[in-house]
Amino acid sequence: MISSVETFAATVAESEPIFSERSQGPIIMTHETSSSPAQPSPLASASRRAFLTTAGVVAAAGSATLSAKSYARVLGANDRLGVGLIGGGVIGNAHMDVINNLKASNNLHPVCVADCWKKRAEEGKAKIQADHAETDYRKLLEHKDIDYVVVATPEHWHWTMTIDAMEAGKAVYCEKPLTHTIPEAQAVVKRQSELKMPVQVGVQAMSDDSYISARDAIAGGMIGQVIQAQIEYVRRYPANAGPWREPEQVAEHKTKPADLDWDAWLGSAKKIPWNPNHYFEWRCYSAYSGGICTDLFIHRITRIMRACNLLYPRRVVGMGGIWQWPDGRDLPDNVEMICEYPRGMTVYVLGTMGNRVRVDHLIRGYEGTLFFNNKGWVAKDPDGKVLGEHTKTGGEDQNLHHTNLHNHLRHGEPLNCPIELGLAGVVAVNMANESWRTNRMMGWDRKNEKMVPADLLNESHEPE
Repeated sequence: MISSVETFAATVAESEPIFSERSQGPIIMTHETSSSPAQPSPLASASRRAFLTTAGVVAAAGSATLSAKSYARVLGANDRLGVGLIGGGVIGNAHMDVINNLKASNNLHPVCVADCWKKRAEEGKAKIQADHAETDYRKLLEHKDIDYVVVATPEHWHWTMTIDAMEAGKAVYCEKPLTHTIPEAQAVVKRQSELKMPVQVGVQAMSDDSYISARDAIAGGMIGQVIQAQIEYVRRYPANAGPWREPEQVAEHKTKPADLDWDAWLGSAKKIPWNPNHYFEWRCYSAYSGGICTDLFIHRITRIMRACNLLYPRRVVGMGGIWQWPDGRDLPDNVEMICEYPRGMTVYVLGTMGNRVRVDHLIRGYEGTLFFNNKGWVAKDPDGKVLGEHTKTGGEDQNLHHTNLHNHLRHGEPLNCPIELGLAGVVAVNMANESWRTNRMMGWDRKNEKMVPADLLNESHEPE
């Protein structure tokens, strides 16, 4: 599938990939930005401490830079918002449910559903009563009455579709992670800074105000100097079908459906014959996904980044393996990561898929510990005395996350997960995957804005 993003991608030059001798190839792309004189990234000029505090305001300001004509088009007729959805799989169907839920209350007009499997496109059209169904997402972008596009596809398509949608004058709700790789995320942020089209990243937990509230409490000194945080995403899959396996779907589709455009689905990935495992179970394969790190950890690490006002990690270690389901996958079925941030703290994320026993979600400071719970959070001193607490509004809810985007488009409400926060999450989880893959600690080269083996950098261990 040829995309207009290719003209922009020409500015992204390839560097040597980082991978171990046992790797089959450059599983994580490590392209660097333009070979022309380096331009500061949209993040480079922001204070690391202040960036996430102001990110939502910056995003709201970005929408104000739209011309009056463009903004009027975004609002649609009678304040109605036209919606286009790319992707008719499991996540796409979850967004269809949201569109149906909010259709009346939020004045939405489902315009089009696109999927390279015609059956899914037609089923999606019927489910949300859209006007059109397309098998080429570029045709969806041609519909003038679409105000925002939901990208709910495998990760390796996120950057292309997001850029193409922005270039077509559409706002975007892009499912997490923002992109498959770091250079792709940088490319999206660069293009968004030029086009000024709103992009909401689908980490819906950011529509829970617990993390903004925790940030304010921590910045105010409630728990003293922050030194560590921990969080998890754990599950227990059946023994006969590990993470993301769909044996019934695979068995039913040994032969490719006649109305499914396999080459279009592969996109920029390596061209291979029809493989139902890759199509239905794409999160198991690094050509299309980062697995546990990008699909699950992105939800968790983004929470801690927001609460602790973090941007890029200084160093990251990823550990784990294909321990329980050696079924042809090339991404770990159990993995964990530790990130060290320049402010002088570490973040630990656990991701076992064979045991659902959790660890507490908490942030440790010298004067106390802040514990997240189902109601919000409570902070306690070393003796158990309550220092403060918060009862949340909102929650980890796609309905709220879409509504936040609607309010942003209509009224300039700050986005709960702006594109810059999406990029910061992509950096952390990709560094963890690369560490696991190469058996090396990864570091963030701030000058060149790329990940490299940490031992190649002369980074201090002192807080900034």
